[in-house]
Amino acid sequence: MSAHAPIVTLTMNPALDVSSTVDRVVSEHKLRCGPSRFDPGGGGVNVSRAIRNLGGDSIAIYPLGGPTGQAYRGFIESAGIVGRVVTIAGSTRESFTVDETSTGEQYRFVLQGPTFREPEWRACLSVVGDHLPVGGYLVASGSLPPGVPTDFYALLARIAHQHAIRVVVDASGPALAAALDEGVFLIKPSRDELAGLVGADGDLGLDEQVDAARAIVHGGRAEVVALTLGGAGAVLVTAEGVLRLPTPRVEVASAVGAGDAFLAGLILRLAEGRPIADAFRTAVAAGSATAMMPATELCRAEDVARLERELAA
Repeated sequence: MSAHAPIVTLTMNPALDVSSTVDRVVSEHKLRCGPSRFDPGGGGVNVSRAIRNLGGDSIAIYPLGGPTGQAYRGFIESAGIVGRVVTIAGSTRESFTVDETSTGEQYRFVLQGPTFREPEWRACLSVVGDHLPVGGYLVASGSLPPGVPTDFYALLARIAHQHAIRVVVDASGPALAAALDEGVFLIKPSRDELAGLVGADGDLGLDEQVDAARAIVHGGRAEVVALTLGGAGAVLVTAEGVLRLPTPRVEVASAVGAGDAFLAGLILRLAEGRPIADAFRTAVAAGSATAMMPATELCRAEDVARLERELAA
């Protein structure tokens, strides 16, 4: 593993990702699926998995409960991820991805997470407090399950500000807005999430997206806005300027985890002390390399390195 500043990821709503294939999705029929794949999923855990694939390391913090939680623990240990578990009463959720082989379409079913009691989500804060990545990065990624307050990520940011920790939030809606009100290092919104933040109706054009991101940065709400635009590439906005990169041409197999891999590449390279332009290039390459992988597999280091060279050319 490479030497870098410490990275801790937090996943408040992990999911056991189950993926399979079927010839065609048809209502009211028993659908015979192909072989199944199981992966420990959820935003922060996916970031930790991708960081490991890229040669880095991190500590992943996540709550688990019930039979699904037990299975999840086994899969994450098999993946070689260093984890810190908060035990909860509710059962960890599942998500189900089905690739329709006759059309190439992908169907993603994401279940709602368990309802948290206050002592449970406070225990998550406590475990983060016990593993603060001082001088490094705390990546809080994914949705908040029922029972967790909307300002949860803002509470994390408040704690981190006292310990020279750069907080990265990949979320949406009120949870993201509350975190921005507290102030964070970096956010990674999609086009729609950015539009929601600024109260825009409908799609924003690229110039409008950049202006919205600049307003967030200049308002002191985030130091970096990394805007992912799918096939249209990505934009990174800081107080120093705007960086843009296209999406490399790859054969897309599955979009699952591409945004998490983007974030992993970006944060790992920053933690290694690399210039932000280099980190951004790794991020775009990691996201595209993940899109090449089937089902819920994440990027391979050799693919990322090849795509980075293409982007630098």
